[in-house]
Amino acid sequence: MKIYFYNTMTHKKEEFIPIDDKEVRIYSCGPTVYKDATIGNMRTNIFQDNLRRTLEYNGYKVKQAMNITDVGHLVSDGDEGEDKMIKSAKQEGKTPLEIANHYTKLFFKDLERLNIELPEIICKATDNIQDMIKAVEKLVEKGYAYETSTAIYFDVSKLDKYPVLSNLDVENQKAGARVEVDTEKRNPHDFAVWIKAPENHLMKWDSPWGPSYPGWHIECSVMSQKFLGEVFDIHTGGIDLIPTHHENEIAQSKGMCGKVPAHYWMHGEFLLINGGKMSKSLGNVYLLQDIVDRGYDPLVYKLFCYSIQYRKKLNFTWEGMDSAKISLDRLRDAYQKQLIGTDEIDDSEIDKYRNNFKEAINDDLNMPVAMSVVWEVAKSSKKSKKLADLLKEFDKVLGINIDYVQNEEIPEYIKELLSKRQEARENKNWEESDKLRDLIKEKGYIVKDSKDGQTIEKIYKW
Repeated sequence: MKIYFYNTMTHKKEEFIPIDDKEVRIYSCGPTVYKDATIGNMRTNIFQDNLRRTLEYNGYKVKQAMNITDVGHLVSDGDEGEDKMIKSAKQEGKTPLEIANHYTKLFFKDLERLNIELPEIICKATDNIQDMIKAVEKLVEKGYAYETSTAIYFDVSKLDKYPVLSNLDVENQKAGARVEVDTEKRNPHDFAVWIKAPENHLMKWDSPWGPSYPGWHIECSVMSQKFLGEVFDIHTGGIDLIPTHHENEIAQSKGMCGKVPAHYWMHGEFLLINGGKMSKSLGNVYLLQDIVDRGYDPLVYKLFCYSIQYRKKLNFTWEGMDSAKISLDRLRDAYQKQLIGTDEIDDSEIDKYRNNFKEAINDDLNMPVAMSVVWEVAKSSKKSKKLADLLKEFDKVLGINIDYVQNEEIPEYIKELLSKRQEARENKNWEESDKLRDLIKEKGYIVKDSKDGQTIEKIYKW
């Protein structure tokens, strides 16, 4: 079955044709480890997880590389301001290394809690400085970069086209604040690939241009080429990376080897909070830990993200999380019921469900449609281990631990009602027994009587 992805480069959905028909190479922009990753950041990682799981479901081996930016990302995402790592180190009274180690550890803890598969290659910027220096030397030698008193800049006028991903009108835009920062720049949109460090700068390395440090963009160009080759299959990231970071990655790669580094560029949309932007000033910046602190299984958030396709804005609300929690409980309960079912299921019916699911995920990771197929299987009036096995198969893409056994504690007040009902039955007070059974049902539980006594289970309304 063919796979289709929306390609930001061409602005259309295209059939996915890998460079190697056995292995797909992906580069994913990872975190700048200067603070906690938000649930908005995690939405991007969930989309990237769906991508690699979908490719694996289709039989491909995946080789994914993800960077850890621990130097060079300035607070403006451009050429101005402090390095985010150094600013955070000053604020928290720690060294940049301590900051990087702390937030890197928290980031991977969140990935684990969301059951996100780790990339095969995780590369830290600070471990690849010498490769970056060689790349900058090559850009200068080939005439794509030039030196000023403060930095080595990439000359965008040397390219046949810039930008290529976004619709920025470079020719007619005003120079803006960037020119005021460094009047030695040849063009307003030239960007720093290497930055000369002030004397008291905390992170710097010896280079042909004196003590200095890398620009944010050069890191990904160098590490993607080092670990995946000059041209690989897919480059992913959040939509906010398109106009600066990814444009400049492409520019550098074209300068280094004359090629656009990836065939397909895929970007996840923003997460909104109650219909608006996530902002510290509004007090609505949520971390995965905030979700956990409210008593949610972290995978509830992952399922919540499946309510809309990755290229559309997703509005986060706690009411939406409550609905997702109920859904996850019901899916896991349905799996357990299917697991002990004995109904006969024709293989053609299993194949129909499987094909519909695969068609949905292969249509640019259309998770809402894929979930509708999952629910069809879960809610089937037939109960069969074949359907349970199919749900477990689908979970290879979903990653929500559908086979997790829930040991939900029956509330004490329900236990008290059960005890009173048992007493009524022992006294053959059938009227009172029926009243208590109906009351328990109103509270969301159903009581069944057998020769072994009362059993109780939670009612789920589909």
